[in-house]
Amino acid sequence: MQELACGACGNRVLVEKFSPTHTSVQWLDDAETACPVFAEQAAAGVHSNSIPTCEKLRETIQHAAAAGVIPMDTHRHEPVLGHIR
Repeated sequence: MQELACGACGNRVLVEKFSPTHTSVQWLDDAETACPVFAEQAAAGVHSNSIPTCEKLRETIQHAAAAGVIPMDTHRHEPVLGHIR
């Protein structure tokens, strides 16, 4: 997994792409406190386990993949550490 910062809010996550449609994201902090989109939804009573994704983060990942910043990797690597070095 590779570190990536959201282009909208700067929140850092770990990302891995396995295909154009299969993306794995590991949040390093609680989504509802780290992401303004999730925080807004939580304030309205909708919590992160009910929200499929942050569209702004998804756009950042798609742009990074298209630019080759996040390479397509067809093999899963485990275990994944939950921190950035």
